[in-house]
Amino acid sequence: MTRKEIARDFLKLAAKGHSHEAFRLHIGKKFKHHNAYFKGDADTLMLAMEESARTNPNKIFKIHHILEDDNLVAVHSHLKQSPTDLGFAVVHILKFKADKIVEFWDLGQPVPKETINENGMF
Repeated sequence: MTRKEIARDFLKLAAKGHSHEAFRLHIGKKFKHHNAYFKGDADTLMLAMEESARTNPNKIFKIHHILEDDNLVAVHSHLKQSPTDLGFAVVHILKFKADKIVEFWDLGQPVPKETINENGMF
């Protein structure tokens, strides 16, 4: 698998409620993440992803762009907690060591009902 494919697989597994498998397959040793609302270790993030999937079983996660630069992969996506939710535009940045994710950032912006920008968020 390429790093882009690993990033895609990791995020899709986690969004579908398979965070344990996502972490087992794709997370490296000494993993750390940078979400301000959780401790920075793998177990905390994995359990938060699992809880999110359990709380929102009809979650929709659509990837729009994946970019790779050296050991970094950025994924631009649309995350909706339910089919009627406007959701968030999300950017995940994943840092790799060989074929394992060792560092993770996630940034999101709510999709507004009305937007001034005619190009949209995706």
